[in-house]
Amino acid sequence: MEAARNPWPALGTLLVRDGAVTPEQLEVALQEKRMKPELRLGEILVSNGFATRLQVTRVLAEQHDLDFVELDFASIEIDAAMLLPEILARRYGAIPIKIMDDGYVLVAVSDPTNVMFSDDLRLALGMPVRVCVAAPDAIELAITKLNDEATIDIEDVVTSAAETEDDATVLDLNHDTPAVVFINRAISKALDVGASDIHFTPQQRRLFVRVRVDGVMRELTSIAGTQGAAVASRLKIMGGLDIAERRAPQDGRVSIKRGGQSIDVRIAILPTTHGEKVTLRILSQGEAPESLDALGMWPRSRAALEHAISQPFGAIVVVGPTGSGKTTTLYTCLQVLNTPDRQLTTIEDPVEYRAAGLDQIEVNPRAGLSFANGLRTILRSDPDVLLVGEVRDEETAQIAFRAAMTGHLVLTTLHAQTAAAAIQRLRDMNIEPSILATSINCIIGQRLARRVCQACCEPTIPDPSSLRALRIPENYGELNIYKAVGCEECGGIGYRGRVPLFEVLAMTDEISQLIGAPTREIEAMAISQGMMTLREDGVRLAVAGITTLEEIRRIAGDATD
Repeated sequence: MEAARNPWPALGTLLVRDGAVTPEQLEVALQEKRMKPELRLGEILVSNGFATRLQVTRVLAEQHDLDFVELDFASIEIDAAMLLPEILARRYGAIPIKIMDDGYVLVAVSDPTNVMFSDDLRLALGMPVRVCVAAPDAIELAITKLNDEATIDIEDVVTSAAETEDDATVLDLNHDTPAVVFINRAISKALDVGASDIHFTPQQRRLFVRVRVDGVMRELTSIAGTQGAAVASRLKIMGGLDIAERRAPQDGRVSIKRGGQSIDVRIAILPTTHGEKVTLRILSQGEAPESLDALGMWPRSRAALEHAISQPFGAIVVVGPTGSGKTTTLYTCLQVLNTPDRQLTTIEDPVEYRAAGLDQIEVNPRAGLSFANGLRTILRSDPDVLLVGEVRDEETAQIAFRAAMTGHLVLTTLHAQTAAAAIQRLRDMNIEPSILATSINCIIGQRLARRVCQACCEPTIPDPSSLRALRIPENYGELNIYKAVGCEECGGIGYRGRVPLFEVLAMTDEISQLIGAPTREIEAMAISQGMMTLREDGVRLAVAGITTLEEIRRIAGDATD
């Protein structure tokens, strides 16, 4: 009976049911359609402002028993989207978004009422089609973004390590092979989100691209596994590597200019069971902070560091994993030391920052310039302050720490878990305890924690177990604890940017006497003398609302007895 009193079309009935339009608005639209039968009811409702295009599209999907998808460009598989030319995508209001395991192509359309589209799309794509529905605006935006990115916005200067600036190869921006277009888009997207590393990882059926942003891996895009060899070959060409060699690891580099900024990219090739994995390490050659204020150290830690770099000789060692900001900290110290009365020299692999007033040298194994033999020559060039990018082996360690004993201020990095653990790491390199005791001024342990996004973070009451795990006492003081939520500004992650955590171990007489003792004993002595540990520094930042307790537990772990 209700249907007889209200003989509305199915579209109108569903919109009224959902509260998208009122019965009165629907009747107005139906009257207009009777006068203009060539118009569609949904178009009339949208043009009159009675319903949104999204509401109409959702109901159309339900009418035709199709899935409605919230279209996100990041979730579109590029190799699928590239199957349909732009002119046809705009004509049909459709975009392929995924190649299914069963061989079908999943295509998002804005108008499921046109039954001819499936046949046309199948012919255009050359593959069977499975249809879903997405908002017209989202499809239009995706088509525009896809084709805007067809021309990479990386400028056309690409140099490999074996080339000079005069004979640099030019990146062919008009090259339209799927592999080249895919790589260009992947690098552009990775740079846009601030990635430090790009991983091209082959699997059985797909080549996945994952990026490390703020220290955490996330998936960026993927392409059919059949394109894996072409992608690896293209990246090898960019890095000046041997494309015929597929069974041995290779290392190369490429320098890219983008938006006036020069970016050094290290390329590492690693053979795997599914093909060659390629990792790009992005090193932005920017400017280091000009003062220690920018590091945000706890006052007592900063005082210990200032005392160490004020000495005429000795070593300042920064330890932590790859990508923890060690070089940034050392260059900040160099900026403080960079005065006209000092001669400063660096040897690095590669040079990450450009700074005036320094003699900067880059390691070049192909030319026979290693850390060890480079150091020998540098020490004959009368330096006052010396930065050694990394102590990797016993020979480099012996030269660097003996230089710190004989009148040079040496700044260097080392891979170790904590400041106290660095002493045993150097002992493993056969550095004598007497040399360590007399050459080291201080050791800095460092990590980078993600900053909570200030646009979407929410205050929270921490779980008591989290407080206990981090040894936060009940009488700690005011706790401005936030939780990560996620919004458009942070890409839905809840974090945006990073902040350093520090522990500064000063080489006191008591510490020097413990060289050779277990690391726990050394750390306990340093704490008794006022050292703030990485975990404690993280808690300081979390209770100040800069990061979260969850992030500190991820970075520094729980406290142990």
